[in-house]
Amino acid sequence: MPTRPAPTERQKRLGAELRKMRLAAGRTTEYAAGLLGLDRTKVSNMESGVRATSPDRIRLLASNYDCADEAYVEALLALADSRKRNWWEQFKGALPQGLLDVAELEWFASRLRSYQTVHIPGLLQLSGYARAVFDSALPPLPKSEVELRVMQRLQRQQVLDRDNPVEYVAYVHEWALRMQFGGRRATREQLAYLCEASEREHVEVRVLTVEAGAFPGAGHAVLYATGAVPQLDTVQLDSAHGGEFTHADAQLAKYRAHMDWWHTHTLSPQDSRDLIHTIAQQL
Repeated sequence: MPTRPAPTERQKRLGAELRKMRLAAGRTTEYAAGLLGLDRTKVSNMESGVRATSPDRIRLLASNYDCADEAYVEALLALADSRKRNWWEQFKGALPQGLLDVAELEWFASRLRSYQTVHIPGLLQLSGYARAVFDSALPPLPKSEVELRVMQRLQRQQVLDRDNPVEYVAYVHEWALRMQFGGRRATREQLAYLCEASEREHVEVRVLTVEAGAFPGAGHAVLYATGAVPQLDTVQLDSAHGGEFTHADAQLAKYRAHMDWWHTHTLSPQDSRDLIHTIAQQL
């Protein structure tokens, strides 16, 4: 019997939302199973994202869970729509699923905010800079995988170039601008591109200077993706063992507060560009 593929973060999120909706209504898995004509195991698999579900079943559950938030239900239906094959699926089986999940998260977000303390944000990296980042991994990645990761990272940037580009605010610590991934020339080229990218109407780059002192989330790289509705916001955290995703209400509130802090304490977009230019000239 073929092994069922592991669910993506998007599929797991849909299942988690269906479970949250059921619990808010005070219903049991037995109740859901009866509604859908399934056994409890299949309902549990659906709520963990392992088993797909149809739009009709989502509407049936929402109605019987007394969920009157139509915008939320429509957003859940969009999560369940897997008919279209997307660009990141070409990397399935060749790269860790977490990298594909980040691309999917960014693609469907209505707004993106991130803060970086060591690297230039991935959505704004040039190929040489990205290659230097991946080449620094321990244990070393095979050259073939490094090139695949660079290719996938550059393709992620489509969200900023498509006809309806996502709004993106990138908060970057000054030290990330001074880290010379790939050497002085590669860093200088990267900073020049960062300034160029920040001129786009839908891209905002704001720098936190070293004089700002301590800051929340020190040492972490965080992406806050605004969902189609507030209930579907997601935070992605980078770590040495891969990306982690969270959407618990308390965690979302914490990272919204982090993003607001960075916005208040970073330089304006123009002052940030001036500092980036200055650092590039020093190189």
